[in-house]
Amino acid sequence: MPPSSVRAVAPAIPDFWEPTLGGVDSRTLRSAVLDRLRRSVGFDAYVFLLTDPVTCVGSSPLADVSVALLLPQLPTLIRLKYLSSVNRWTSLESVARLSSPSASLMWQSLLANYGVTDIASAVFRDRFGCWGWLDLWRVGSSFTSSDLSAIGAVVPEVTSSLRACQAATFDAVGETSPRPGPAVLLLSPSLAVREQTPDTHAYLQALLPPSAIPAGAYNVAAQLLAVEAGVDDHPPSARVHLTDSGWLTLRAARLGDDIAVTIEECQPGDRLDLFARATGLSTRETELLSLLAEGLDTKEVAMRMFLSEHTVQDHLKSVFAKAGTRSRRAILARALGHRRRDGPRNPLLT
Repeated sequence: MPPSSVRAVAPAIPDFWEPTLGGVDSRTLRSAVLDRLRRSVGFDAYVFLLTDPVTCVGSSPLADVSVALLLPQLPTLIRLKYLSSVNRWTSLESVARLSSPSASLMWQSLLANYGVTDIASAVFRDRFGCWGWLDLWRVGSSFTSSDLSAIGAVVPEVTSSLRACQAATFDAVGETSPRPGPAVLLLSPSLAVREQTPDTHAYLQALLPPSAIPAGAYNVAAQLLAVEAGVDDHPPSARVHLTDSGWLTLRAARLGDDIAVTIEECQPGDRLDLFARATGLSTRETELLSLLAEGLDTKEVAMRMFLSEHTVQDHLKSVFAKAGTRSRRAILARALGHRRRDGPRNPLLT
């Protein structure tokens, strides 16, 4: 997506991560945000995740927990994060610190043993969904009200920019080998790997090479545990960006005493919903795009939406402007991942 299109999606991208405009990469963006917060606030470790905007379940982590030597305990850390209700991103308004550490299951059961004394948490949410959350850790000191204000000051712009990053993933084009599916990963209640189907390895390598198990699988499993514990009621599923314009859906469900995580290609309707949210479409504009995806023409869309054809055309112009496209074929190709006639094919979703 060219810079002009990016600005149509998120016009408030701040100056200090202006270099990300060329590719609008979420990891580069998050790194720039952390660099700024490191200078203005200071912290000893961090965890910065993207989330499915509807389920709020995390994926695509950017983290540095080496200060506490916690990497070998990543599954435990994720499980406890989801089971902790204090400052949980699903209920957090903007920014908060761990004012009562002992009330946090994650701190009490794990982080206290590694010298972590405070956590500042931020959520990046707008009217289109939840796009990510951030935890900053301190060892030996606490965050102040001024620190929280500094973090809160960047939240609106970071939220818009994270959404722009997700919108940009739908514009990527490239050759990707088709994958069979669904694949299944079996985890224990403590999130230890039990077994996996033969196709699972290919999915996992594509999700987070060269890691054996991506955080997305742990996150959906941990969300299932949170639902079972009554901590949260969001579905234990997440749509995760793969490569180029590809998206996968991860879901967790009980299989006896264990947890089965399924991994499969994101269905067209789920892709369209993500695209509409990421590009900031209104409810009516999303409905219009869904009808176009069904193959309806302007007259048929007008009848279904109880609008005049002229009003439908006005809505369509607004959709094109927000998405940075000029034709129905182009916007549907991006939203649904169909093959482009004027570029390399995307075999993932054809």
